[in-house]
Amino acid sequence: MSITFLRIVVVLAAVFAVPQAARSGEAHWPDTLTIGTGSPGGTYYEYGEGLAKLLTRKLDVSVFARATEGPTENIKLLEAGEIQLAFVSLGVAQQAWNGSGEWTGGKQFRAMRAVFPMYDTPFQFMALQKSGISTVAGLTDKSVGIGPQGGTTGIYMPEFFKVLKINPAARTGSWSDLAAAMEAGALDALAVGAGVPFPEFANLEKRNKVRYLPLAASQVVALRLALPELGASVVPAGSYPSLTRHYQTVGVYNFVVAHRTLPDDLVYGIAEAVFANGDEMMQAHNAAADTVPANFTRNTILPFHDGAARWYHNKSTAGVVHGD
Repeated sequence: MSITFLRIVVVLAAVFAVPQAARSGEAHWPDTLTIGTGSPGGTYYEYGEGLAKLLTRKLDVSVFARATEGPTENIKLLEAGEIQLAFVSLGVAQQAWNGSGEWTGGKQFRAMRAVFPMYDTPFQFMALQKSGISTVAGLTDKSVGIGPQGGTTGIYMPEFFKVLKINPAARTGSWSDLAAAMEAGALDALAVGAGVPFPEFANLEKRNKVRYLPLAASQVVALRLALPELGASVVPAGSYPSLTRHYQTVGVYNFVVAHRTLPDDLVYGIAEAVFANGDEMMQAHNAAADTVPANFTRNTILPFHDGAARWYHNKSTAGVVHGD
């Protein structure tokens, strides 16, 4: 009797193992995908959680979002083959491709291929009203949180401070920790380049009176002259409860990139899943409103993955890419 029962268990195990093994998309696809995102409390992090859930369901592959310091770490992880998808800002990606950023050590990182546009990253400055700080120029000799060292803000903000000739004490760390430090009075301000609304800014507004520190028009011009990859950007009025006027600033665009060795049909499927489910991506973060096919033209730096290029080519003939 016990032998018969054991045989039944073995047969049932084999039967149920078949569909489980089949749940990895196409046979030549990897069993899992990992996305390099960003720091908890940031836009990358929330967007990544939503993207992982969407792709897991649509591709029939287990997709995981990995918290990181942001673009520089993502690019290094992708190059090493530790992750297959990554979030990057195009300015940092340009530094990686050319090996020009100090963080690259002169190495060129060329495993990444563009897949789809995410959203614009406006640089934003915030302080509590009780700090008395009213402008970006007023940050001299103040302590300013700039996010993870390897994030877009961590890379760019020291350059911003040089161009603007202000000299604050910059502090790095996770966005959630830095926001808590400012709320506790241990930091004077936060400077961030991120999709809008930035989660920790929105959270701070729920409990505090805050002020968004404006960049003067001359400061915007100076930044764009010094760092040509920056574009004019704006945080629309109403993006945060206390922001009653458009906030004029500079920004860089973000893209999802894939390792060049990912199968073409998998990357095609990723693009199809994302663009066909914009409403679901919007539930992850409002910045996904800019995750639309027409914004693929914002990338003039990286080559596109062959699978993504095929998607744009096919859809352009149907009038999808340009919204015809």
